Amino acid sequence: MSVSTTPVICYYNGQMLRTKTDVTYEGRKAVIALMDIPVECTFDELIDMIYSMTSIDKRGFNLLLNCKYPLRSGNRFQPFPIRDDSSVRRMLNMVNTTSIEEIELFIEVVRVNTQLNQSVGGHADLFVGNNYNVPQYEYGCGPSCGAVPEIGPNGDDEGRADEEADYELNEDVDDECNEDADVEVDEHVSSFQNFTQLLENEQGIYVSAQAPSCDVSNHPDDETFDDASPVNFHLPPTPQFEHVENLENAIGSCWTPWVRNSTDYSSGEFVIGQVFNSKSDLQYAAKIYSIKSHQEFSVVASSKKLLVLRCKKAEESQCPWKLRAMVVKDTSLFVINKYTGPHSCVNPCLNRDHHQLDANLVATHIKALLKAQFTLTTSAIQASVMEKWGYQISYKKALDGKHKAIRQLFGDFSQSYTELPRFFLAIEQSNPGCVVVWKTCTINMLNTEVFQRVFWSFKPSIEGFEHCRPIMSVDGTHLYGKYKGKLLIAMGCDGNNQLFPLAFAITEGENTDSWGWFLACIRNRVTQRTGICVISDRHPGIMAAMSDPHLGWAAPSAYHRICMRHLASNFMTRFKDKILKNLVCRAALATTERKFNKHLSTIGRINSEALDWLEAIPSQLWALSHDGGRRYGLMTTNISEVFNSVLKGARSLPVTALVQLTFFRLNGYFVARRELGANRLASVEQFTPYVDAQLQGRVLKAGSMEIVLYDHLQGVFHVKSRRGRTHRLNLHDKNCTCGKTLIYGFPCSHMIAACQHRCVDFRLFVEGYYTTRSYYDTWGSLFHPIFNEDEWPLYNGPTIIAPQSMQRLRSGRPISTRLHNEMDAREGITSITCGLCKQLGHNRRSCKNRSQV
Repeated sequence: MSVSTTPVICYYNGQMLRTKTDVTYEGRKAVIALMDIPVECTFDELIDMIYSMTSIDKRGFNLLLNCKYPLRSGNRFQPFPIRDDSSVRRMLNMVNTTSIEEIELFIEVVRVNTQLNQSVGGHADLFVGNNYNVPQYEYGCGPSCGAVPEIGPNGDDEGRADEEADYELNEDVDDECNEDADVEVDEHVSSFQNFTQLLENEQGIYVSAQAPSCDVSNHPDDETFDDASPVNFHLPPTPQFEHVENLENAIGSCWTPWVRNSTDYSSGEFVIGQVFNSKSDLQYAAKIYSIKSHQEFSVVASSKKLLVLRCKKAEESQCPWKLRAMVVKDTSLFVINKYTGPHSCVNPCLNRDHHQLDANLVATHIKALLKAQFTLTTSAIQASVMEKWGYQISYKKALDGKHKAIRQLFGDFSQSYTELPRFFLAIEQSNPGCVVVWKTCTINMLNTEVFQRVFWSFKPSIEGFEHCRPIMSVDGTHLYGKYKGKLLIAMGCDGNNQLFPLAFAITEGENTDSWGWFLACIRNRVTQRTGICVISDRHPGIMAAMSDPHLGWAAPSAYHRICMRHLASNFMTRFKDKILKNLVCRAALATTERKFNKHLSTIGRINSEALDWLEAIPSQLWALSHDGGRRYGLMTTNISEVFNSVLKGARSLPVTALVQLTFFRLNGYFVARRELGANRLASVEQFTPYVDAQLQGRVLKAGSMEIVLYDHLQGVFHVKSRRGRTHRLNLHDKNCTCGKTLIYGFPCSHMIAACQHRCVDFRLFVEGYYTTRSYYDTWGSLFHPIFNEDEWPLYNGPTIIAPQSMQRLRSGRPISTRLHNEMDAREGITSITCGLCKQLGHNRRSCKNRSQV
């Protein structure tokens, strides 16, 4: 009578690899064999068949069997262990009960009869049960340390010999002491001290005045905000996660694993009598041990006085690993009074993540990284953890760890709003003249108000802006922490064409009221200069504030100009024609009305509606030829955008830490640029490096021009360039028909040629903002160190609390609320590619070929 069999594909001489959605078998010497297994086969018979087929030594190795089992939800598989007759029958019946057509059996071998001190699975064994000779330690070093309970010969406390007593839970068990308890933070080190240390260590390498100045003027087609790198103003520190092996001492320097560390624990195992400074230290050591041994534990009991751990696979594999520790009376020390180890179990597969590698441990690991570079990205955290421990943690776990580390280093997000008023008092205490303006909402709570807005500007910025060119760029950017909001920024531009931070504000958002309030604070408390040119995008709030005569920003007190790049983006969104967009940029950059009208005429011939759209916007707002020399050639808000990119990583910090960052970062700016100005003054340099370079180029160009004098009294000349173009200029009026002298504030090549023809010093036509003296005066004011936190003045005003309406309703990575447009795509970059069908123009969600793929 024939016996019914089921074909099974067997894999051996390798190891099983498990992922979130699949199970595979890998190994350089892996073998695949087909075996017909009788339907009524028992577990013992199956084992004998495998030993016979694979020729594995039955006396020296045990077998671990797992079959690939399909899950009901989606195309997912997980390992199903084969341990008894019932699991064998279920495996052989999978063809009838599931959707799979072939049964795959993964075979792994484990050496048996392991000798002491012999490596099993890459881990060192202990002399289990031979810890009787561990000496009794003398704990403590002062009167606060009490006696240690005596340890019996079996590792039990005296009077507690019952084995099951280890796992009794008492009334002291609490959630705060479980394995996911937060890592303890040194309460004696404030977030301000952490932040001060971070920024002071960073300043020496992060600010460079010698770097080339940012091009914020006339190349719209070549520049993108992604390319507007802060390298022009900052030298970002080296990514520390590339060398995380050097961080072990940095992280562990403030953590003493146990009091008596002179004893040699070369085996890497815990021992009875081992003492830890606190329960959190013991938990940390247990996690590190589990990760390095690639094993996991579960918490049996946890309280303020007791911690009991055991192997996570204790029930299924009878692993004896177990640890029990108790608090030393009248101290915070924890002593191990029972330990059985090492693990005797093995993992059925390779796991990509580890249960003990939680967000708290990640936070402890990256605190040193954040101190070195607080703009650390989540992907960098994943790479650092992978390099240190060999596990690929999820994006969410890395992000949670980053948030925990930020709270430990820089304080709580909600409490930060309450601490902010006192920090501003500390700034005003050490730096008198700084401006802080609050706007809060009253509620039905005594002496409590809800935060709405805060404006601040530092005295050195207020004083230095008087020596800058009369230009100001304003922009807003999102905050990415626990609370939503906008950071509004006002930037000036110095004589070296570099950004000059002027004022900041945190508001509930960008609207007409918030922009009007921000610009009113600048006009009333920061500067009363007339004729300032304000460059911005076309946000309705900014447009309304600039046209409001009561705020002091209407002409002739100030002049509003539009960012050419935002205008071109709006044009592209409306008409979707790259050729027309380039013509708009050329028209905006034209220095003469003749060229401007030529480009507009071309646009009108191609699309009359596009011409009507442009003519509806006053030409002086966006065209350089109609500007009248107000914007000094600055066509975009790049100076604000660049500083936004510098603050990008800090926008996820609590608000007090964000304000602290602006203080320390601005001090670094002023120190580096003040030193540059002093050096140029000492070397008797008349102008800034930016103007020197521009003048040198124009002097060379002027040498090839033909000059004809018409009026020596008024200085009227006719200049012909090498290309045959002619221009008329008047030295008396400082005017040239090319328009560049008026636009930029220093002479064009035609004027330099005329000056050389009449032996006139052309440097007289350079505006005073570009001189080295003005540059030094711009950055000459000093920031003064903030006093220690215990010396700060007391804040007696109402308690400021965080606005609940601005709190994010979900945890994890904030959803981007930025309105993306064509400016977010670089020129020359191909469109999006679908991850399923690999075609251009759509993504996975909108893929029409999803069902086929």
